[in-house]
Amino acid sequence: MESERPQVSVIVPALNEAQTISSCLQAPLAEAFEVILVDGASSDNTAQLAASLGARVIQAPRGRASQMNAGAQLARGDVLLFLHADVLLPPGAIDRVALAVESGAHWGRFDVHFDTPQAAMALVAFMMNQRSRVSAIATGDQAIFVSRALWLELGGFAPIALMEDIEFCARAKRTRVRSAFLREQVQVSARRWQKRGVWRTIFSMWWLRLLYFFGASPQALHARYYQSGPAAKLRASDRR
Repeated sequence: MESERPQVSVIVPALNEAQTISSCLQAPLAEAFEVILVDGASSDNTAQLAASLGARVIQAPRGRASQMNAGAQLARGDVLLFLHADVLLPPGAIDRVALAVESGAHWGRFDVHFDTPQAAMALVAFMMNQRSRVSAIATGDQAIFVSRALWLELGGFAPIALMEDIEFCARAKRTRVRSAFLREQVQVSARRWQKRGVWRTIFSMWWLRLLYFFGASPQALHARYYQSGPAAKLRASDRR
């Protein structure tokens, strides 16, 4: 008797994403077992829009780790896919994730491309994909997915202000279970990169990751990234 394909729950942490949330939810609502939007007390109508489209909407304390953990705790699927609100899944993504897990993967992510033809952003996407494949570490923009069993074993995302995706993947990697780094591409909004400047953002992110690698606290890195220089001007929806 043929076994049933794993069911995928999509969890979307969001804060003031009314402009992007409808596009983000379109593919998951059509393909996933369930979609849970975890709102961090948005001041716009993000939550109302998501509910009207058919997503389950819950509230959680602001912060990606907090919001993703809250959604995962309520999810009923065999696989949890964490999708940022400014990221779009390609058609068939949910089936691709289910097939990867059915084939033995316990966690994984997608390749990325940006929603702009700008050559610099194409280079950034290439670098992200190659770095991730070599290091076996993913970022949240890459739509990380994980089996419920492994998520429970790892205790979810660490309650830290920044680098929760990097920290989680590092722990998943240490388990030595099979992963699936899918070549299908999610589409990522380039807004943060364009707002700060592409090369400034590249340098900033690499510098923060280097500091994290050498032991800097995520809270200190969060303050450094969001409360100094050009980053302080980022709109509230980017402060997660």
